[in-house]
Amino acid sequence: MPADDQGLTLGAAAKALGVSIDTLRRWDRAGKLETVRDERGRRRVPAAEVQRLSPHPRRHTANATLSARNRFPGVVRSVEVDGVMALVEIEAGPHRITAAITRDAVEELGLAEGVAATAAVKATSVMVERGDGETALG
Repeated sequence: MPADDQGLTLGAAAKALGVSIDTLRRWDRAGKLETVRDERGRRRVPAAEVQRLSPHPRRHTANATLSARNRFPGVVRSVEVDGVMALVEIEAGPHRITAAITRDAVEELGLAEGVAATAAVKATSVMVERGDGETALG
């Protein structure tokens, strides 16, 4: 979304909202959309307005080096190495995530207790369990 201090262009805002530029102009005239004018008199849409009108919360993007979107930054709480494999436990907010990785990965990343690390999760299936402890379905 091309934006600057004055907000998004009408085209960028329309694309982000999945509507036409004409729709945004109508919403502006009807008072449903707050716009500002730049120094050349062009309508700009504040990013907060796009967020307010968006039917879905904006997803975070994956960084350029990793496609996993489920990222849990935290601190390594334990590393157990056994042969060529290791179990690394990361405390990420109220969650504890345990990853089975190679010994080489532990060494290359310099993982040890107290080191900041991010667990990146890319799963082909996710199981859901009810809050009352009912059987998980996947």
